[in-house]
Amino acid sequence: MSILIHSILTLGILGLIYGLGLAFASKKFHVEVDPKIEKISGILPNVNCGACGFPGCAAYAEAVATKGAKINLCAPGGDDVTKKIAEIMGLEATSTDRKVAIIHCQSGGKNNTKFKYDYQGIETCKAAILLSGGPNACNYGCVYQYDCVRACKFDAMHIDDNGMIIVDNEKCTGCGACAIACPRNLIEIVSIKKRVHILCSSHDKGAIARKVCGNSTACIACGLCVKKCPVEAISMQNDLAVIDYDKCIVCGMCADVCPTSAIFDPLKEVRAQKKATAKAKAEAMKKKIEEQKSQEKKEEE
Repeated sequence: MSILIHSILTLGILGLIYGLGLAFASKKFHVEVDPKIEKISGILPNVNCGACGFPGCAAYAEAVATKGAKINLCAPGGDDVTKKIAEIMGLEATSTDRKVAIIHCQSGGKNNTKFKYDYQGIETCKAAILLSGGPNACNYGCVYQYDCVRACKFDAMHIDDNGMIIVDNEKCTGCGACAIACPRNLIEIVSIKKRVHILCSSHDKGAIARKVCGNSTACIACGLCVKKCPVEAISMQNDLAVIDYDKCIVCGMCADVCPTSAIFDPLKEVRAQKKATAKAKAEAMKKKIEEQKSQEKKEEE
């Protein structure tokens, strides 16, 4: 019995000593945390996507509060988070240029893509392209193993009935996780204001590009878009047309002359319809004038 009591007392005294030691150490080595860091961390989305250029939301919060990092780098948070951070830091909020993901490939989806063989390996894009350069006939296109879809943390990428990857611009935050996941660098993060895009990454020329593209919408390096662009925003780089978004004025003239529809512009059909309507009106007016002249001639006779 005495041994038991002695053991309990010993443990109690040791516990008290260690407790006092820890309490002293917590006071002695206490590091003050800037309250701004905690406030900024509280309003960040905490998805740790890395779009801001920092390892995670906590690191970004600390960088803003103590190192003068820009307050508008949180892509998922957008302008709302920027404004809140500005209030905390006592700064003027600057508007964020919202960006979204653009996939530079429109080969028609998995169900329409031309394949060299039936890939049965590990279901990742990185693994697929290691086997003979990938299963699809185009050595530059999407292999449809959907690494980008799995990398998206905002449910902004979906797969349609043809196996095509569709980006939901309403949900996309432009974080860039999908672009990092794509081993063929098919995804680019661009301003949502830039609606004209070259949806191809093939460096094959003419007939070869057409032959291997499942949707026959490949860039064939004809150079018509380069010649048509009024601001020299398009250039040919290794037999592929590339848009310089800093120069692009979104006129859509390049899309109008592209023979394979490799250049996407949602307003192309609208312009074509307006042009057709204007042409029809002009022809109708011409016909009316001719009829009037014919009638006047008959009356003179």
